[in-house]
Amino acid sequence: MRKAALFYNPISGRRRKHRLADVATAKSILQSAGVEVGVAPTRAASDATAQVRMAIRDGYDTIVACGGDGTIHDVLQGLAGKDAALGIIPLGTANAMAHDLQLPLTPAGAAHALLTAVPKRVAVGRIDYRDFADLPTFRYFTVAAGVGVDAHLFYKLNRLIKDRMGMLAYYSKATHLWMTHRMRYFEAEFSANGGAPLREARLSEMLAVRINQFGGLLRELAPGASLARNDLRLVLCRTGNRALYLAYVFRGILGLSRGVPGIALAYADQVTCRSVAGEKPENIYVEADGELLGRLPITLSMIPDALTVLVPKSHPVLFSQSV
Repeated sequence: MRKAALFYNPISGRRRKHRLADVATAKSILQSAGVEVGVAPTRAASDATAQVRMAIRDGYDTIVACGGDGTIHDVLQGLAGKDAALGIIPLGTANAMAHDLQLPLTPAGAAHALLTAVPKRVAVGRIDYRDFADLPTFRYFTVAAGVGVDAHLFYKLNRLIKDRMGMLAYYSKATHLWMTHRMRYFEAEFSANGGAPLREARLSEMLAVRINQFGGLLRELAPGASLARNDLRLVLCRTGNRALYLAYVFRGILGLSRGVPGIALAYADQVTCRSVAGEKPENIYVEADGELLGRLPITLSMIPDALTVLVPKSHPVLFSQSV
């Protein structure tokens, strides 16, 4: 790391009042180590792509996302496919990506960790979808993409409540939705490594997960998922039974290995999802990295060797396996 651009979102997250001080702390530590540092707010999610690309054009070899998974997601759109590395200073609500990379969760600790981190090239996911103007578009993602009640949660979740209450808002709203939301069904077709496609005719929820550890109460959502792999770990919910949804969530909270009836796991590098007869696509939402994107139909794919991530060299997975 010789020249690093630090990007932060000044209006999101729970520590907005401390955001500038947190970023200044990280900047000071990097500069003390001889790194040339530039700092800029992300003006809007739609502008972050151009900001990152301009920074790379100006010679920055490292792009540091100072924020949560949403900020990382915004930065990723301009960074995927480039040689510059992604560094993370976790300042968000959930910080799932930072948890999975086993980064310290304080600005100072994360900045020090970046100075000794090792670049690791990984694959990223791509989701092609219809936005809310019904126009085709796409986004890259690093944590997960979801269809169904998972995305409906982000649609319903009030951002002000999220910023004030943090993950408690997610858990309480998720419980409420699981108890009251009408499960809507869709179909999916997926394949791995060019194999024969498999079809799920009736799903009420699907998650396509890239990371293993989410942190917080919900640690392991999709056993077998890993950034070291070039595929997605699918969680396929074939049932509308709310008790089984809760059972699967508690399995992740308690770290249990026992399966849950009606919920299956699979690997895939190509996925398509579309609505079924009797369900309107405008009522089935899709999300990626916790950001509500649009509606069905979608296509998920993997872009190998697409992103360089700065990872602590002690990470037990990313430097012990390759797929």
